[in-house]
Amino acid sequence: MTEWKSGDRVTFDSTTYCGECHYCKQGLVNLCGNRQVIGVSCEDYRRHGAFAERVVIPHFGVCSIPDEVSFEQAALAEPVSIALHGVSRLPISGGETGVVVGTGMIGLFLVQALKAAGCGYVFAIDLAEDKLALARELGADQTFVPGKDDIVGAVKDATDGEGAHVSVEAVGVADTVGLAIEVLRKGGATCLVGNLAPEINFPLQSVVTRELSVLGSCASAGEYSLALEAVASGKIKVDPIISAVADLKDGASWFDRLRNNTEGLLKVVLQP
Repeated sequence: MTEWKSGDRVTFDSTTYCGECHYCKQGLVNLCGNRQVIGVSCEDYRRHGAFAERVVIPHFGVCSIPDEVSFEQAALAEPVSIALHGVSRLPISGGETGVVVGTGMIGLFLVQALKAAGCGYVFAIDLAEDKLALARELGADQTFVPGKDDIVGAVKDATDGEGAHVSVEAVGVADTVGLAIEVLRKGGATCLVGNLAPEINFPLQSVVTRELSVLGSCASAGEYSLALEAVASGKIKVDPIISAVADLKDGASWFDRLRNNTEGLLKVVLQP
């Protein structure tokens, strides 16, 4: 759809790009040198405007919201697209065993995205029992708590001593990256989505001697429509991730509550 009219139900891909560079022409719009992110992201990519009364959006980023998807659900298309993009980086053909390390909002979508991509069995790992309970509700077959469970041993026991085919790391610190690598079988692949720490100690010997593939994943590359379709079909459930729907005038207090991180909030949707 290229023509829009007043009243159409739409959302938009927050990533803008030039469309002319060699990355864009390959469909790698998330790697465009002129990439900006509307209303979010670090200073290098910042593009103001998302909290304005009116926002100008490049036409190529506008997406129609399926009838089955509410505005509140559509507001989560961005994190869903990040999960879909990360999983698309992995070699999954069907029946693989997958591991998600970190079950915050993105991690919970990664659990569902692995299942939607064809993984037959998915493990989820986190320190928070409430998030692991939600991960099980959303499709994780087995969950573990670091420091409490023998995670590597359990994954190997469930895979005939081999380890997982693929893993996704959604935190971005040394211990969790190391764990995402340790749970893999020889020849396995991990995708790093989290990036809390700019630099970490890296288990080079383990990666080299077991010939593992280590992939990075940056934002999304045009998966917004796929994200909306996945929500519409029920392959990706977003309602359990929405902790609250609040009035825009109360937004500042909700931002404080999210920043304080004492209530286990995942995603708060503000309504104008």
